[in-house]
Amino acid sequence: MAFHPRTWFSRKTLRKDAVAGVILGIEAVPDGLAAGLLAGVNPLAGLYGYLFGMVGAAALTSSAFMAVQATSAMALVVSDAELGTLPDPDRGLFTLAILTGIVMVVAGFLRGGRLISFVPTAVMTGFVTAIGVNIVLGQLSNFTGYQAEGPNRLLKTIDVFLHIGQWSIPSLIVGAISVLVIVVLLPTRVGSMGLVVAVILGSVCAVMLNTWVNSTVVLLRDIVEVPRGLPAPVLPSIADVPALLIPALSLAFIGLVQGAAVSAGIPTADGKRADANRDFLGQGLGNVVSGLFQGMPVGGSMSGSSLIVQAGAKTRLSLFIAGAVMAVVVFVAADLVSFVAMPALAGLLMVVGWRAVKPSRIYSVVRSGALPTAIMGVTFGLTLIIPLQFAVLVGVGLGVILYVAEQSNSVRVRAVHLAGDGRMRESDPPPVVPPGEVLVLQPYGSLFFASAPVFERQLPDVSRESSGAVVIVRLRGTDEIGLSHVEVLRRFAHQLRDADSTLKVVASEERVIAQLAAGGLTADIGEDNVYRGSEWVGEGLRRAYADALTEIEA
Repeated sequence: MAFHPRTWFSRKTLRKDAVAGVILGIEAVPDGLAAGLLAGVNPLAGLYGYLFGMVGAAALTSSAFMAVQATSAMALVVSDAELGTLPDPDRGLFTLAILTGIVMVVAGFLRGGRLISFVPTAVMTGFVTAIGVNIVLGQLSNFTGYQAEGPNRLLKTIDVFLHIGQWSIPSLIVGAISVLVIVVLLPTRVGSMGLVVAVILGSVCAVMLNTWVNSTVVLLRDIVEVPRGLPAPVLPSIADVPALLIPALSLAFIGLVQGAAVSAGIPTADGKRADANRDFLGQGLGNVVSGLFQGMPVGGSMSGSSLIVQAGAKTRLSLFIAGAVMAVVVFVAADLVSFVAMPALAGLLMVVGWRAVKPSRIYSVVRSGALPTAIMGVTFGLTLIIPLQFAVLVGVGLGVILYVAEQSNSVRVRAVHLAGDGRMRESDPPPVVPPGEVLVLQPYGSLFFASAPVFERQLPDVSRESSGAVVIVRLRGTDEIGLSHVEVLRRFAHQLRDADSTLKVVASEERVIAQLAAGGLTADIGEDNVYRGSEWVGEGLRRAYADALTEIEA
């Protein structure tokens, strides 16, 4: 694993890295506070997570421009983690970040990057869509100024709309101004900096309303005291680890999936493909550093990474400069940060949530079939109604089920016809084994236990008239065959024997031949009827075919 700090600095790229770092650093301040607000924790924990998580991860990630930040999906998991039930909720949050980092580091050392590809698009689409909806619903209380009650966001949303008369008009004005500014500025050259402008204008409006109209728009300083300086390191609470293990696993999974998306979508400085496993290690270190310095869990952020690339960054130095800019803001402008209005942050988050819903992706899943659509719908529904850390794990389980279902339905049996000039032609197998003929069958697909019923249904029937036939099952290209399939072949062989016919098997892999013997098929049909293929394609099949013709003619 290469680690070359000298490559982080170049006079030729310093100016562009500095500009990109300043842009990301300024934009990350309201984003970090919004992440803490979304997570239902001290907003400063989101700010510290952005700062220390980003800087800590930048030292190790393979993707030089991966901005590791407190993402919306991870913030929602933190919100559902019930940290308030712990003896010290703040320390529990820091412990959760460190524990998440440890899980990520372990995944990196175990080279878990290849496992991310097994997450189906249907699961991720349902999950991401529900995350966007959850973000919008979760901010209605801050946006309207009415503190809703209910065990989940759906019921809280219903409570909000049942009490429209108790909404705060000043809060609505501040939130609406922020949303309007973001929507107007995002398509312009201002781009993501429009988020900063929106929060500033919304907060200025809130201060003016509180001063002139004597309203009570909630500001950051009303929730927490904003210190002038960086936090001191803290140690995790070992006693909280058992209660935080499942949320940590869910956070690690979300962070790794989002990080993998960044690795694939954001170019590296040298143009080479990013190492997902090294990015896991970087995100893990970022979480450990974030937790030690009172920050919340973090992960690879596509928005932050895209912003720094679009701003012209050339090396990972831009990420360190962004962290330094955030630190300067905390030191110099802590008093101004304390005036940030909560409805303005809520408006920012609601726009982020709305933009996370991609109708085109939903439509693509719907067009792909009923099963993926059902999986997407179930994932979406569960993510809305159950705690997010459990919804993530259920989504992973649904992904496994979808994979098994797709693989089991991908098995296909074809009939192979050998021509006199050596060519081979394929067709659909006959419905019934023809009498006195040689029939060659070639299965395609994954022959594991779940696909055995599909495989058996595609085999031709054996009737009383199917006498004197020889059926050859060719397993070339099959690396492994489950015992369920061996049992299917045994039943098929017994049916053929009862009809005075024979089954032969051609296999090229020693492992498959050993499994046929272990499952009892070799003993049933005899070793002479099991043919070993070679590096010459079709050589084993032609031997079996020639022997079958001899048997029929005899």
